[in-house]
Amino acid sequence: MMSIDTQLPDTLFAGGHRVNLYYLHEMFRRSAQMVRDRLQEETGIDVPITAGMWGGSYLVADDLGVSRTNVVRLYSLVSLPQNTPLDEPDNFEKLMEIYRDVLIANCGKYQMKLTDPKWGEKVPCTNKIRPTTTLQMWDATKRVNFVRAFFVWNSATWAESIIYDSIRNIRQIKELLDINRRPPKKATDELKFMLQDALIIYYTLKPALTPDFAEHAAPIVQELFDCFIGGLYDPEKIEEQYHKVYSSALVYGYEEALEGPYKKAGLDIHQVEDWPVDKINFVPQELKDTMTPYLEGTFERFRKNLANKTD
Repeated sequence: MMSIDTQLPDTLFAGGHRVNLYYLHEMFRRSAQMVRDRLQEETGIDVPITAGMWGGSYLVADDLGVSRTNVVRLYSLVSLPQNTPLDEPDNFEKLMEIYRDVLIANCGKYQMKLTDPKWGEKVPCTNKIRPTTTLQMWDATKRVNFVRAFFVWNSATWAESIIYDSIRNIRQIKELLDINRRPPKKATDELKFMLQDALIIYYTLKPALTPDFAEHAAPIVQELFDCFIGGLYDPEKIEEQYHKVYSSALVYGYEEALEGPYKKAGLDIHQVEDWPVDKINFVPQELKDTMTPYLEGTFERFRKNLANKTD
């Protein structure tokens, strides 16, 4: 087994609810290695596990990786291989127990107290045979609301898994943004979460968007981003932004960025639930070439800037 550094970053929060997202990414990445090490020690099972943060706030963070808005939900995206002893329910349960313990200990380093762990919930818009599942815990200190890890089947790099997971995220927000249906009446919090995901997808897929769509979407996304930066709490303002995102058909531009490359590989992003299980976490080379340097390069820039700051 290849050894990697599992020493945790010294800090995570940058005052209040601002988070250094480079350090958060590293915490989740190194936590996965700790889990792998413990699983091997306790059971003899050695499987590769890759992980990092989920969400697009790092793509609009400051030069050191500090979030520009409050972060109160911490998400990790974890990739696990298939056709290993983890296919056995008892072994998977053991993995979840170790993951729980590692996240409790590691988040405790940053004054969070994770409680009430729950795992195994199936995530919508993922493979029917091998659905993505979650582990979630709540923070009793209220420093954050909760920590949630998504477990996706099939080994992949973090960047590959992020690109693949965009398909799921697009499918889920489209339930509120389908222009062939009247805008549904939903709770303010649900609309706000959807708007956050609309931002995440835009910034995640940015280099893959068509030029015409990017030109169309940029001012809409910028206005929405400015609303979040200024604090988006007013229900009327949230409703207004929802209708702008809905009427501008942003979700269709997101689909367009992925649809063509996946279609060339014989896969329909509108039917991801029915894909063969060996295509979970699959990303066409065209999208890897376009997006991986952008996604991974963002964290590399933060690393260099933080190193220069401490020199």
